[in-house]
Amino acid sequence: MRVDLFDFDLDRELIAKEPANPRDSSRLLDLSIEGEIHDRHFYDLPMLLQKGDVLVFNDTKVIPARLYGARGEALVEVTLYHPQDGLSWWSFVKNAKRLHEGDLIRFYTDEISPEASDFTAKVLEKKEDDGVLLRFNGAPADLGKFLELYGAMPLPPYIKREKPQKGLWNRYNDKENYQTVYAKHEGAVAAPTAGLHFTQNVLNALDQKGVERVFLTLHVGAGTFLPVKADDTKDHKMHAEYGIITQETADKINQAKREGRRIIAVGTTSVRLLESAADDKGVLRPFVGETDIFITPGYKFKVIDAIITNFHLPKSTLFMLICAIAGTERMKAAYQHAMDEKYRFYSYGDSSILKCVNKI
Repeated sequence: MRVDLFDFDLDRELIAKEPANPRDSSRLLDLSIEGEIHDRHFYDLPMLLQKGDVLVFNDTKVIPARLYGARGEALVEVTLYHPQDGLSWWSFVKNAKRLHEGDLIRFYTDEISPEASDFTAKVLEKKEDDGVLLRFNGAPADLGKFLELYGAMPLPPYIKREKPQKGLWNRYNDKENYQTVYAKHEGAVAAPTAGLHFTQNVLNALDQKGVERVFLTLHVGAGTFLPVKADDTKDHKMHAEYGIITQETADKINQAKREGRRIIAVGTTSVRLLESAADDKGVLRPFVGETDIFITPGYKFKVIDAIITNFHLPKSTLFMLICAIAGTERMKAAYQHAMDEKYRFYSYGDSSILKCVNKI
């Protein structure tokens, strides 16, 4: 399938640099009824759902996986995206051409200079497609503490932030904003952004409505930000991400499906893990492992009835996925409507709810 079928022009002024405040005041494009489109706000979501609906949340927790380092005079920006073991991570690196196998990188912050840093990593390997494999110093149990001290939230590249400098670093409160209110299991290096709109008020209203909540975990990788460089989808390589679906979650979803209740995924990450774990008849199985599922139009969904999701990059795997869910022409028309109405796009942007029209 040609990648350019999923292209569209977006005014960069519509790219959100900060989230709505409060979170649930973001806008919600409602395509939950086939053939209809409505402009709402996210706090309207409980009104759109029914008693017995099941919302499937991804409870991964983002780690501060963006690091700024120095190798001699050369400065690099590192984004961790996939752990190899307790101390080794594959990483995307800006200025990677300045690095060679065996080099030592010293990380720094707005308060700690490279010379004073006790947090370092050695370059083990470089690959054109996979980036740089780094091995950090210290014990595996210490890595999380180092990341909390030295790391910044791994925002996507279209949200610009200053490099470490006194008085400016972290002034946007990204460590709180780029995290869902229900985040639990550390390991993601990108937020499941559809969940960023939920507040405790919205969750309470959903409970009162009788909407059931279940959780799975998919540790989102920075590969989710990568553009599709191939001309055809068959030539695109998806990066694998680690996920868990418990027996309890699988049982609750299977029971709801048997009873004819709707399964609504919160985000593309939830969709991808659900579809990876379901058999050909749509029965969900417990899951522990990695998935690199790539969903494009023509796919028949086995689990979901709808999705809550943000507005995605042109020619991205995520835009392809929602076109598979709701139909390419409907999504292109919906995105044009969103642009005309000045919706805010991408990770800190507005939300939408889409009915799945392509099911087994």
